[in-house]
Amino acid sequence: MRKRLMMLLACAFSVFAMAVAQDAVPQVIPALQSWKGKKGKLEMPQQGRVVVDTEATAELKDAASILVSDLAEMFGYNYELVQGKPSKNDIYIKLDSKDSEYGDECYRLTIDKQVKIVAPTVKGAFWGTRTLLQMLYNQPEGLQKGETLDYPEYRDRGFMLDVGRKFFTMDYLEKTVKVLAFYKMNLFQVHLNDNAFVEDFNNDWKQTYSAFRLESESFPGLTALDGSYTKAEFRDFQKMAMRYGVMVVPEIDVPAHSLAFTQFDPRLAADKKEYGMDHLDLYKKEVYQFLDTLFAEYISGDDPVFVGPYVNIGTDEYDLNEGEQFRKFSNYYIDYISKFGKRPRIWGSLNMMKGETQVDLTKCDVNAWNYGWMGADTVLKQGGTAISLCDQHLYIVPGIHTYYHDFLDAKWLYETWKPNQMNQGNEWDKDNPDFLGVMFALWNDHAKNGISQQDAHYRTMPALQVVSERLWRGNNSGSVPYAQFEALCKSTPEAPGVNMLGRVKGTVNVTEQGKVIDLTGNDSIATKVPAVGYPYKVEFEIYADKDKQPKGGILFQDQYSKFITNWGGMGKFAFERDGYVNIFHAYSLPAETWVKVRIEGDHESTSLYVNDKLVERLDIIESDVYNKRWDRVDPFWYYQTLVFPLQQIGDKHLGFKGQLRNVVCQGQE
Repeated sequence: MRKRLMMLLACAFSVFAMAVAQDAVPQVIPALQSWKGKKGKLEMPQQGRVVVDTEATAELKDAASILVSDLAEMFGYNYELVQGKPSKNDIYIKLDSKDSEYGDECYRLTIDKQVKIVAPTVKGAFWGTRTLLQMLYNQPEGLQKGETLDYPEYRDRGFMLDVGRKFFTMDYLEKTVKVLAFYKMNLFQVHLNDNAFVEDFNNDWKQTYSAFRLESESFPGLTALDGSYTKAEFRDFQKMAMRYGVMVVPEIDVPAHSLAFTQFDPRLAADKKEYGMDHLDLYKKEVYQFLDTLFAEYISGDDPVFVGPYVNIGTDEYDLNEGEQFRKFSNYYIDYISKFGKRPRIWGSLNMMKGETQVDLTKCDVNAWNYGWMGADTVLKQGGTAISLCDQHLYIVPGIHTYYHDFLDAKWLYETWKPNQMNQGNEWDKDNPDFLGVMFALWNDHAKNGISQQDAHYRTMPALQVVSERLWRGNNSGSVPYAQFEALCKSTPEAPGVNMLGRVKGTVNVTEQGKVIDLTGNDSIATKVPAVGYPYKVEFEIYADKDKQPKGGILFQDQYSKFITNWGGMGKFAFERDGYVNIFHAYSLPAETWVKVRIEGDHESTSLYVNDKLVERLDIIESDVYNKRWDRVDPFWYYQTLVFPLQQIGDKHLGFKGQLRNVVCQGQE
């Protein structure tokens, strides 16, 4: 009797476990809208086929080829791209309008004898491939069989990056597109010009940092010298983004935030000096002639530099005394951009910029960034289309501690935030077709503060993951607690082939233990660890030759940074990245002596240990600046951080001379 009871209990438990397994939802970011589980798993072979439906080969070929490359990059799979009908273990991609009622980004992913991705559009099919890649990563023992019908809660899901006050390389922008796409974010606004705060530069507009990042043949000398994009590479970048389902929205910010233009031609500056030199003069014909020519350079012709349908023209934070003329200026450039077949986008300012002139918001889309200046609900009431970029919740300013966010509050965004609300009490209908969606932003208000591209990305990544989740799936906190979601965020890759965070799990021997590496000063060695990110430890033993060392001899490097020896000919360790040099002044490396060195880094500091003793910590440097406009003292923070470069040891032209052994790194646990 007891034996039979145990067998019955075992059978009951088996049925229960099977039911739980079938109903378990695959863990991906953003979460699936639905999942219907089935019994069993599908193990994908190392070699296989991505099959594109014959009737849609031309449309789907690009998305399918990206999937083939990503499967190789992430898993080492060797898949062939073919057209036709699917067989067992194939990945099959097809266009079908059956689910089009769920929008043009929906897709149906079925896992059974093979993987099927069916969608009404190419973009929907591409999102299905992103989900498949995450499933494969999170289910290494085989894909759980089942089906999802998946679609986004909001149409526009985006990120805005200020490249005007800090330069980001084209490589960085392209990698950001891949990250956005991996998390089904479909908009990337690139803020191409801006200027720093004048108080950070001795209250002198002539000294204040500004930049315009795009090549201009109409105005030679306008483009920033410390980093810019050619028209050809910016055009190609936008086309590349479209292949990944991401629309780039280029922005030229006028008539405020325009110091790059007035430094180039002081005649363009407002005659009323109290407005600030970063204000264009709204009354001068020279300003309109300049901007007409500048915009036309990028939006005219058969193959314009600004490829997509949208162009953001700025229109925010001008002096409040000029509300009437500001409105006329806004109307002029909304109409001017429209004549070239582009849809203008503007920053919402009209609540504060008061006047009699009516601005027709039906002719443009509004970035509603601040409720006081112009909330999204106000835009909708006036018949306009709105994208919310609520500054209170969605603005990152790296390295700042007194306003907005150094890091977004991911837990609050996941559990509490409402995308269709800017301030308490002004919630609007999220299904209003004129409410396009939401973006978050990274602003580099305080130029020259030591923040690196990788520091910016370290702040962007967790924000991107949680905003992606909320804009696609909606509020899923009742099903998946924040701690579980956060753990999934930390374990999910940035994107295929992208690791700008420098994630390294545990301890890794970068070089063979005990093996001495001889470096002659003109040789280099590639490693299998490109970089290690925060928090980390990198340890090595080093022996400097007695021969004259090059000043600034490179010991480690990658595409972002260099770790050098003998800085200034004084034997100091230092590191360079993003145009900054940070030096460990408290120690000089002796010649002909083996020394054990350890570098520890996090997002606030970089520390040097020699023979297991802390020698120096390069920490945040806080200083004060006098704010003349408001007659007050403001803080300024400078960062001395390093995502440690390990991609290459030495350098073929300016390398360290000596010996190295036992290079070990320890990354995130």
